[in-house]
Amino acid sequence: MERMNQKEMQIPQPIRESDGAGATDFGPRDILRDMENPDMLVPPVTDAGLLPNLKFSFSDTHMQLNQGGWSREITVRDLPIATTLAGVNMRLTPGGVRELHWHQQAEWAFMIMGRARVTAVDQQGRNFIADVDKGDLWYFPPGIPHSIQGLAEGCEFLLVFDDGNFSDLNTLSISDWFAHTPKEVLSANFGVPVSAFESVPDGQIYIFQDEVPGPIESQAVPAPEGSVPNSFVHRLLQQPPLVTPGGSVRIVDSSNFPASVTVAAALVEIHPGAMRELHWHPNNDEWQYYISGQGRMTVFAGNGTARTFNYRAGDVGYVPFAFGHYIQNTGTETLWFLEMFKSDRFEDVSLNQWMALTPKQLVSDNVYASPELMHALRKTKWPVVKYPGIPPVIE
Repeated sequence: MERMNQKEMQIPQPIRESDGAGATDFGPRDILRDMENPDMLVPPVTDAGLLPNLKFSFSDTHMQLNQGGWSREITVRDLPIATTLAGVNMRLTPGGVRELHWHQQAEWAFMIMGRARVTAVDQQGRNFIADVDKGDLWYFPPGIPHSIQGLAEGCEFLLVFDDGNFSDLNTLSISDWFAHTPKEVLSANFGVPVSAFESVPDGQIYIFQDEVPGPIESQAVPAPEGSVPNSFVHRLLQQPPLVTPGGSVRIVDSSNFPASVTVAAALVEIHPGAMRELHWHPNNDEWQYYISGQGRMTVFAGNGTARTFNYRAGDVGYVPFAFGHYIQNTGTETLWFLEMFKSDRFEDVSLNQWMALTPKQLVSDNVYASPELMHALRKTKWPVVKYPGIPPVIE
């Protein structure tokens, strides 16, 4: 191994200490990016084979700036492996409006900060209006027209769509439809003179600045058919968490949020030094959004293939269907992230639980298990976030 001076020693090098593999890299290189991705610069010796990229940061996306807010998105253009879900990060100023629009895909959302007002009307003429706060969710089925408006604090949120090819800039908007319909047709449709449409936009306005709306009661619009039967909003942070030795989990799917029939999710909290245990999901691919903190994930794909990635706030991670993985907090603050699936139910298979519920001799003979390992196995009912060495709670 080449000798390095003290200054060089402070710069991470692609050299693995355990076996001396690798060599120095004197550039050109992005040292700050390497420091953010230590397990990608120096992969664990257990990494092997080829896995596609399973990480992309919203910081590396195009920022769409408008009067009233901004948006940026991660789709298959940015993360080709992510075919089941796409994500949009959006900010609205106080009064800023994501205009009246609808999608061919379902929209699932998580409020990151601030407050917003959402409205919708379903196919039976039933309407919906609600104010959403930090940690709240909403879900609009495909084809349901809706809007989002920032309240006095403004807001920022994550939108997730059940199609990796989705783009928020290619949706169906009321302004765009008006702009591309002959004015005489608009006149005939609404029963007003053509002159009433002289000022319509000449294209999609997407996000625009408006006044902060008044109290929700002041905006109520009685509908002949009443309100939607299943709320499009879920108060996730008001849902009691499953508290574990290393953090907590809040699971939300159609069983407790009936409107959300195509997206299931879990909000996961991992304390410093703890980890989301080794597991996989038998229902679909997993799309992750990291809210705060930093962590790492190794994804096991079978046939001797595994790859480790580092994640920070604002990153998106992805795990293909049924691939084994864990998420470990590698920082000094709590790691919060969302794991989402194109499914009506959250499903999880724990490696620990599988081994604990299989005949002991069979398990021992398969992995040459020590008595200590066999004794540590516990039967658990729920996905577990735990500290290394601390057995999960028995259910």
